Amino acid sequence: MSNFLFGRYLPGNSWVHQMSPQSKLMLSFYFVVVIFFANNIWTYVALSVLILIVVLMSGVSIGYFLKGIRPLIWLIIFTVLLQILFSSGGHVYWHFGPFSVSDTSLINGGFIFIRFLLIIMISTVLTLTTTPLAIADGVQTVLRPLKKVHFPVDTLALMLSIALRFVPTLMDEMETILNAQRSRGVDFGSGSLRHRIQAAVPLLVPLFTGAINHAENLSTAMEARGFTYSEHRSKYRIYRWQRKDTISWAVFLLVGVLVLFIRKS
Repeated sequence: MSNFLFGRYLPGNSWVHQMSPQSKLMLSFYFVVVIFFANNIWTYVALSVLILIVVLMSGVSIGYFLKGIRPLIWLIIFTVLLQILFSSGGHVYWHFGPFSVSDTSLINGGFIFIRFLLIIMISTVLTLTTTPLAIADGVQTVLRPLKKVHFPVDTLALMLSIALRFVPTLMDEMETILNAQRSRGVDFGSGSLRHRIQAAVPLLVPLFTGAINHAENLSTAMEARGFTYSEHRSKYRIYRWQRKDTISWAVFLLVGVLVLFIRKS
């Protein structure tokens, strides 16, 4: 199995699993918005404690989450380095041309690192504890008012559901192709950057071919089952707001108010 966790679903019966998908979806967006209001160490501590509690209540081990963050660590490090090298202000420790490292840039880089981790963690919790169909149903419920302006909510929900299903499938297929190439003696971890890019190019052809085949098989299966874009489609499961959703929202709102209070103090 690929280490890439986004888009995967782990069956369970935890508190987070039992929440309604529209509630988890809105809570995730709310949490991301609150993250951008954090501006000091104590606000990030409060948000980190909250996400740690959410992870524990999801029934998924923290080590599993950290393993899933590994494929994105280089993107996070690259963004942090840009923040450190191009930020100004404070006491300058090192300076060369347009690059500089100061105490302010180091602090901002640390905050950016924590911010990325928090966003990845909350989005991973959402996908690990919610099936793609439930996420699509949540999107459809949240965006339902847009139907009054003839926005294609149902089509958007269907596209999101298919995309979330394709992400782990394509990641697993890429892992299979990588292992097949390694068994033939191809080394992707050594040599210059140019050599690594050249070695990775042959992976794109079978990956795109596999993606096209999956899309064709999916369209054939949908047509065979008589799928239509009717707006009055029935649902096998109906998700309703529960007491768990109300309690979770109360906790998240309380933490949001706490972050705003600490931010101003």
